[in-house]
Amino acid sequence: MILLVGGGLLLLSLLASKVGGRLGLPGLLLFVIIGMLAGTDGLGGIAFENYEITQFVGIVALAFILFTGGLETSWRTTRPVLWTGISLATLGVVLTTGLVGVAAHYLFGLPWVVAFLLGAIVAPTDASAVFSVLKERALGLKGHIRPVLEFESGINDPTAVVLVIGLTEIATHPDTPLLSVLGEFATEMVLGGVFGIVLGRLAVRLINRINLPLDGLYSVLTVAIVAAIYGVTSAVHGSGLLAIYIAGVVLGNSEFVHKRSLRHFHEGLTYLLEVGMFLLLGLLVFPRQLPEVAVPALLLAAVLVLIARPAAVFVSLLATRMPAAHKAMIAWVGLRGAVPVVLATFPLLAGVPGASLLFNVAFFLVLVSILVQGTSLPFVARWLKVNAPLSAHTVMPLEYTPTGAGKNDLIEVTVPTASGVVGTRIMDLGLPPDALIVLIYREQQYVIPRGTTPLHAGDVLQILAARPAAEMVQARVNASGPLPSGSS
Repeated sequence: MILLVGGGLLLLSLLASKVGGRLGLPGLLLFVIIGMLAGTDGLGGIAFENYEITQFVGIVALAFILFTGGLETSWRTTRPVLWTGISLATLGVVLTTGLVGVAAHYLFGLPWVVAFLLGAIVAPTDASAVFSVLKERALGLKGHIRPVLEFESGINDPTAVVLVIGLTEIATHPDTPLLSVLGEFATEMVLGGVFGIVLGRLAVRLINRINLPLDGLYSVLTVAIVAAIYGVTSAVHGSGLLAIYIAGVVLGNSEFVHKRSLRHFHEGLTYLLEVGMFLLLGLLVFPRQLPEVAVPALLLAAVLVLIARPAAVFVSLLATRMPAAHKAMIAWVGLRGAVPVVLATFPLLAGVPGASLLFNVAFFLVLVSILVQGTSLPFVARWLKVNAPLSAHTVMPLEYTPTGAGKNDLIEVTVPTASGVVGTRIMDLGLPPDALIVLIYREQQYVIPRGTTPLHAGDVLQILAARPAAEMVQARVNASGPLPSGSS
């Protein structure tokens, strides 16, 4: 029966996601609604109130979501915004915690520590929400907006986790010194960063050298690697989530066997975990309790979205030369997802007075964030004039599995309109001996290249070559004007 219900909810969520895309609604919102409808107060009547399981599932899902986000993070585009993202993920989270905490104290009459605890719970942007909604909306953004958003959402969760755990400790043990919380925060962040880099590099070597008998076992290997990195880092009191994200970045920007298929595997696994997590959160909430907090929670949501998040962004980015419109867009894409609800389980399990209120308010704010911010992103981007067309990405059918030595690679090069090779036969290009055009994508058709095949503007060339030769071919294809003498 559990498999039947779970499979049915998963299938319903997939169908809802497709319908939601056509209606302009984020899939995450529909997953939560389906969970609520299946819960105790809904049509399904499924009784679920296990916060321990929710916390465990949430942390596991978040770990793999962050790992996948790291795999898809290009260091070339992230490096220019490194300190910008770090500032948002640390100072930005602290400022948001403080501003939301002050508002929560007066709106709900909470003690100061509990109010700041609520602020810390809802302060981080959610990696799964940001990655998912940006993909669903197919939203192109100018400048460094997208890299900043993705990098911030990938590394700000550890800051919030440490704040929530520290404030929960203070709420349950008022004699806990604040300096110990700050020391714990510094230790977790430093160890998380160091272990992420070191273990990420070790993971690359392990994948390339282990030589497993079956290709499918490499997927199992990467799952084990994620679990091991989180477990080892947490065991030494480092941030396991930060270590996993950084290890994912290290892997994503390195060469290892089955890289393409492993990225596809983790993309599918991440989607499955996202659906399961949001369905679980929908089951956990009791809709009949939400009207009790609706009015002050809406006011708190307004403070979070219109005051706290923008203030945190603009203060955190004071030292950058980023245009104000770009900063405003970053402020608006501060999406909240499952992370605040998972964080709200920490004070619940610790027995903090009023923790159930914190949980319901956090859930309410997540719904408002996904509904209001998630659906309005394209409009706000156009209004701020920061939207940009997404570069078309052609999915080539051929896949190359490198040996790990890094000598050869399968690259894709698009022939520009002004390229000097337009109209030139492949045999006349004078390609290096260790470079071979293996496939051409032209006008939605795949063309098998021959020596007499002329190149057209817009052709996507799939080239197998050693790295120096690949760079030479790219330079030749991208150059305008006639080919150098002696090339034909």
